[in-house]
Amino acid sequence: MIRVVVADDQALLRGSFRVLVDSEPDLEVVGEAGTGVEAVSVARERRPDVVLMDVRMPEMDGIEATRRIRDVSRVLVVTMFDLDSYVYDALRAGASGFLLKDTPPPDLLAAIRVVASGEALLAPTVTRRLIEEFTRTPVLARVRGLEGITEREREVLTLIARGLSNGEIAGHLQLSLATVKTHITRLLAKLEARDRAQLVIAAYESGLVSAAG
Repeated sequence: MIRVVVADDQALLRGSFRVLVDSEPDLEVVGEAGTGVEAVSVARERRPDVVLMDVRMPEMDGIEATRRIRDVSRVLVVTMFDLDSYVYDALRAGASGFLLKDTPPPDLLAAIRVVASGEALLAPTVTRRLIEEFTRTPVLARVRGLEGITEREREVLTLIARGLSNGEIAGHLQLSLATVKTHITRLLAKLEARDRAQLVIAAYESGLVSAAG
């Protein structure tokens, strides 16, 4: 059973998320929070697998709350602000994924499972925004070019930049999940990238993929 905490300052939205999550046999909401302070408290008390975290909340925003609980739970940021600079701060604070609130329910449920499994997830709909923001402001550490990576690693990197999960990459390339994870580990080391977000950035900056494509 995947245990979930819902953190959002809108009670109606929290209730909607609870009903959606609890409708799945493998998912369970174990707590709710209406402020960032409550999110930290509930997460540390309940130790959920995933926290659905809003960005803008009273008392403490979702960014600081993420920073304070990343050692006990994985955080999936769910917000309506796809252009908000908080998105990039959330990734740097340790969030494992980012989705918009207008994400279709099946995709949200799938994202919870992806993040709970230990993978990172970036919504394809905001990948271009992420790259545009990165190229405007130096909020993330620059990574090197793609020299030294293998052809298979290029294929994996391309699919990461397109928003595919590890499982989807494995299916697309007909590889085992363990092999995909090994390729990603090697990409992180070779490109001196801290996380999946920086791998996406490397793919765009190198010209391997483009926002238009």
